[in-house]
Amino acid sequence: MSAFSDLGRHPGWPVRLGPVEVRAGTVTLRGPRLFDGGKWSRLRIRDRDYLERWEPTAQEGWNERNATLSWPAQWSSLRAMARRGSTLPFMILVDGEVAGQITVGNIVRGSLLSAWIGYWVAADRAGGGVATAAVALLTDHAFRDAGLHRLEATVRPENGASIRVLTKSGYREEGLFKRYLDVAGQWRDHLCFALTSEEVPDGLVRRLVARGEARLP
Repeated sequence: MSAFSDLGRHPGWPVRLGPVEVRAGTVTLRGPRLFDGGKWSRLRIRDRDYLERWEPTAQEGWNERNATLSWPAQWSSLRAMARRGSTLPFMILVDGEVAGQITVGNIVRGSLLSAWIGYWVAADRAGGGVATAAVALLTDHAFRDAGLHRLEATVRPENGASIRVLTKSGYREEGLFKRYLDVAGQWRDHLCFALTSEEVPDGLVRRLVARGEARLP
């Protein structure tokens, strides 16, 4: 079956990625499902203080935007964009349980073959290698199977944890975007990190394994 069949399949989605074993457990990525709403909402509302300061400002309040009832519309939108080939959305699972999200978005093909990558991980999974493994899995997939050439990630200079994830994964800092994004009610500067496929011919997951930071089951 062609990757562009009338069933709505596009290069790189849907698919399940992993597993990769890290300190926090076994990390896999899969597409979002309708029944993820309850767990997704509980994590997002519980971890508001941990997540909200890094995420774009929205008109709705945090609890309203992350309520279980808001999930079906978000899930439907993510699935539609994935079927159009503009997004690769995944849930991050640790030992089979939802622990965050990671997305490749704004996919531009043609002569650019570029996109951005963004993620969040539950507070109680931070520091155990989960985000680094998820970034490695999806970066490898985007370059190898989705046919992309370049990925970008933007992060506030104050977000040391996310910067460590990106640099450990092999992303390099390219510059500072002044007043780039409205976060917590103010226009915030963001650092831009990027990676191209030529820089990781053997993949990021293999790098993590070679450094002893991850293991393939």
